[in-house]
Amino acid sequence: MKLDSNPIPLIDTSVSHSQEHNIEDSELGCSKTSLETVEKASPKESQDNSTQKSQSPIFIFGTTFITIFLAEIGDKTQLSTLLMSAESHSPWVVFVGSGAALITTSFLGVALGSWMSKHLSPKTINKAAGMTLLFISVMLFLDLILY
Repeated sequence: MKLDSNPIPLIDTSVSHSQEHNIEDSELGCSKTSLETVEKASPKESQDNSTQKSQSPIFIFGTTFITIFLAEIGDKTQLSTLLMSAESHSPWVVFVGSGAALITTSFLGVALGSWMSKHLSPKTINKAAGMTLLFISVMLFLDLILY
């Protein structure tokens, strides 16, 4: 084996006693245990498969839906929508209006996020998000103490 060669990823890692056998490594002169059948895949193919599974549209949609759904349950937007629906006696009009508002704000978030990912590094975005959340936390804490 050359020292500068790329490692071969193993696809099937299950080993049974009938599949094992000893082979002699011609370069090192030592005994090794290996599988009789090993599927060879290039590192690029194995990376593409793992990335493709986690980045499929269904996975992204499901993750986004669950995250936003759980974040929005019981928040002030939902309570406002509940009160507006009760006051107006037109729940479907309130539903369409609040849905359009949430779609618009989500569109603005996605558009801004897309622009930021093209023009700023992930490190800068993380630092800015952290500083923004820290600022909001300090302001809320000061509001609690002063009033």
